[in-house]
Amino acid sequence: MERSLSMELVRVTEAAALASARWLGRGKKAEADDAATTAMRRVFDTIPMKGTVVIGEGEMDEAPMLYIGEKLGTGYGPRVDVAVDPLEGTNIVANGTWNALAVIAIADDGCLLHAPDMYMEKIAVGPESVGCIDLDAPVVDNLKAVAKAKNKDIEDLVAIILDRERHEKLIHEVREAGARIKLIPDGDVAAAISTAFEDTGVDILFGTGGAPEGVISAVALKCLGGELQGRLVAQNKAEMERCKKMGIEDLNQILRMDDLVKGDDAIFAATGVTDGELLKGVRFNGTSGITHSVVMRAKSGTVRFIHGTHSLKKKPNLVIK
Repeated sequence: MERSLSMELVRVTEAAALASARWLGRGKKAEADDAATTAMRRVFDTIPMKGTVVIGEGEMDEAPMLYIGEKLGTGYGPRVDVAVDPLEGTNIVANGTWNALAVIAIADDGCLLHAPDMYMEKIAVGPESVGCIDLDAPVVDNLKAVAKAKNKDIEDLVAIILDRERHEKLIHEVREAGARIKLIPDGDVAAAISTAFEDTGVDILFGTGGAPEGVISAVALKCLGGELQGRLVAQNKAEMERCKKMGIEDLNQILRMDDLVKGDDAIFAATGVTDGELLKGVRFNGTSGITHSVVMRAKSGTVRFIHGTHSLKKKPNLVIK
C-alpha cells in the first residue's frame, strides 16, 4: 500500500467534515450526513487507488453512494478495502455536541472484516493494556488487569461507555468495581481511539455499538498499538444468516485484531467535525474553513495531526484535482 495514500485520505475526511459542519446544531442529521457523504465521494474520485467499499452507507439498493461494493478511486494504484463513516455522529452534529468525526480506514485488498450493519459487543484498550483484556471475562477482572498494566488503582481508571439502556447492568458493574465512568451519547469510534491517548483520560471502552464502527476502530487501534475485541450480536434470523455468509458460524466467537483487520498495514484518517478531546471541530471565518485531522499508518506506527486552512473561494466544491 502506498504511503502517500495517508495524506490523500486526509483530503477526503477534510472535505466531508467541512461539508457536514455547515449543519452544526441545526437539528437536521440526515442533511448533515448527506453533505458529508457527497463531499467524501467527490474527493474519492481523485485518489490514486483501486478501492472497494466493504463498510459504507449501506447496501447498493439502500445508498446512492459509498454503498458496499462500490468502486472508489482513479482506477490506478493499489487495490484496497475501504471502510467509511462520512459522519460518525449524525446526532452529535444535529445537536451541536462533542466528538463528531469524518472517518476513513483502508487496508490491503481482502484484509478488512466485511462487518454487516448490526451490533457488536466490544472492549478496547490502548497500548499499555494490550494482552490484558478478555471480552468473556467479568468486568471487574478486566478493570483489575488494566489497572495493573497501567500501574493505577481501579479507582483511578475511567471507562467510556455509550449511554444506552442496554448498558444498565454494565454500568452498575463498573461502578461496583470502583472505577469511574464517562458516559457518551454517541460516537464510539472516537471513544475507542481515546483509550490510546493518555491526554484523554480514558483507559478502557466497554459496551455494545455498531459492528462497522468496531472494524473502523480496530484499524485505528492497530495503527496506535492498541487492542479491540468484538463479538457480533445478531438480533434476528436475517442477521444470523448474514454472519454465516461471512464465515462466522459460531456467534459466540470473539473477533480479535487479526479477524477485524488482517495484515501488517492499514491507514486510518479522521477529521473533527465538532470539538472533541482529540480533535477540534471545523471553524469558518467567512473565506476559509479550518480543520483538525489525524492520520496514522500501522506499518510505520506514524501518527500525524494536521491543521488545514481551506480557501472556500478557490475550492467551493472542496475539490481541486
